Amino acid sequence: MLELIQAKGYSGTGLNAVNEHAGTPKGSLYFHFPEGKEALGQEAVELAAARFGILIQEAAAQAKTPSDVIIRAIDILAAMLTESDFQLGCPISVVTLDMGAEGERLRTTCAAAYQSWIGPLTEFLTSCGHSGAAARALATTVVSTVEGAIIVSRAQHSVEPLRLSAQVLSAFLDSGVTISPEKGSAA
Repeated sequence: MLELIQAKGYSGTGLNAVNEHAGTPKGSLYFHFPEGKEALGQEAVELAAARFGILIQEAAAQAKTPSDVIIRAIDILAAMLTESDFQLGCPISVVTLDMGAEGERLRTTCAAAYQSWIGPLTEFLTSCGHSGAAARALATTVVSTVEGAIIVSRAQHSVEPLRLSAQVLSAFLDSGVTISPEKGSAA
């Protein structure tokens, strides 16, 4: 389902398509996911969150500067986009956008997925000398910017939005500028 969500969206992914894509009998899907599509969607979002979380953790473990994390993550995301001919995007953003205000179960799953990326990035930025509040604000901004850049890259059929976002985020994070999230301003 994860691949289908990335390519067709949550709303555009029916259970029959999931069965066909997985090559499984119809009954097995309902056996493993008796709560239906929403439960399967939740599982797909959690899987995607875990996979990207590992990417962030590995990038942070090898990074010397915050820009190293950004560049490594963007390189992987840009490759995913180009290799799929811009058909695959982030399944978390796709589900978030598809479900709108409906589906509290999926909304909270998507929120937890984003938090699972913001948390480790916050810890890394804290280890680089940012205060806890500033690190969280920066991590949230990075995740939000990258998610938006993926969407714009798909629309433009180009990784340029991702690359430009990486340049701007890297320059900002490595500049030593501190922020005061309480006031919403840069210092």
